[in-house]
Amino acid sequence: MALILDGVSVRQGGQTWLDRVDLEFLDGLTTLIGPLGAGKTTLMRVAAGLRSPTTGRILVDGKDVSSVSVRKRSVAFVYQQFINYPSLTVYDNIASPLRSLPREQADARVREVAELMGLGEFLRRRPAELSGGQQQRTAIARALARPVDVLLLDEPLANLDYKLREQLRADLKTMFSGSRGVVVYSTADPAEALTFAAPTVVLGKGQVLHVGSVTEMYARPPTLEVARTLSDPPLNLLPGVVRDGRIECLGASFPAPRAHESGRAVRLGVHPHQVAISRSRAEQLAFPAEIRLAEVTGSATFLHLMLADDLHLVAHLEGTQVFEPGERTTAYVDPAHVFVFSDNGELLAASATEVDLHG
Repeated sequence: MALILDGVSVRQGGQTWLDRVDLEFLDGLTTLIGPLGAGKTTLMRVAAGLRSPTTGRILVDGKDVSSVSVRKRSVAFVYQQFINYPSLTVYDNIASPLRSLPREQADARVREVAELMGLGEFLRRRPAELSGGQQQRTAIARALARPVDVLLLDEPLANLDYKLREQLRADLKTMFSGSRGVVVYSTADPAEALTFAAPTVVLGKGQVLHVGSVTEMYARPPTLEVARTLSDPPLNLLPGVVRDGRIECLGASFPAPRAHESGRAVRLGVHPHQVAISRSRAEQLAFPAEIRLAEVTGSATFLHLMLADDLHLVAHLEGTQVFEPGERTTAYVDPAHVFVFSDNGELLAASATEVDLHG
């Protein structure tokens, strides 16, 4: 089974929502990740048959279904905003796609999926009697109840509480790992994409930025835009310049032994968890800083720092740590954990110790 988008574009009112998208989704789970406005929902709606492409074709199992009504397709769609039948119980909502099955078989399937979604005790309630999270779980359960060729989930866990979201990620990953149909899971959350560890499509401004292993993309992002998409908290960016075989950044420098283009501007990317406030290695770069804000979540502290030239840097520190705004400190960054990008956003090195600036 395969879902293919062949040269798909969507344009409306002078705006381009999808721009010549060519993708092939195979059996099993594929994650679609991108920020707000990337075109994820538009792509999912086109794939489902809920919206017609301006150009291009949609093929399922080799058949062009571009003009086939969504009602005649073997497809299920779960929205970020839950959609249920208000007059039906949870049981009947989940059972609604199973009317063609024998009663006992349908009943067994409803109860199986309800237990997976943590809805076993709510089967006789109606949606209005449920919390928002329970209503979303009901919508997901209904989509999972009937086997389909294509299952599309558009940020389905975004409105759930943290604990339930973590639990359902693990359950869904297990469920989809051996799926015989195409499952496309859309998210804006890098942690969710990394948890699934499935083949991943990175989308930005209606275009496919990259396709591949999400863990490999995280470790070695091909472009700055991909690195930003997969970083939460946002990737720290610092300016750099090549001078005499070294990369200089805000008074600190580190060797770039294969660099021969003195004066070339580069951009340095650092994940917040790679920023420390105590030195552990002599090779670490030191940046004097002023503390602007300390966000404490309980398990972590996000320290917002102001460097020279009014540059902002965020450090992700473990545990609860107390800081006062206005305090002076020093941020330390190991060059071994610095991405080096060209001024147009192409990756030059996934580690500052392997820089090659010939290209």
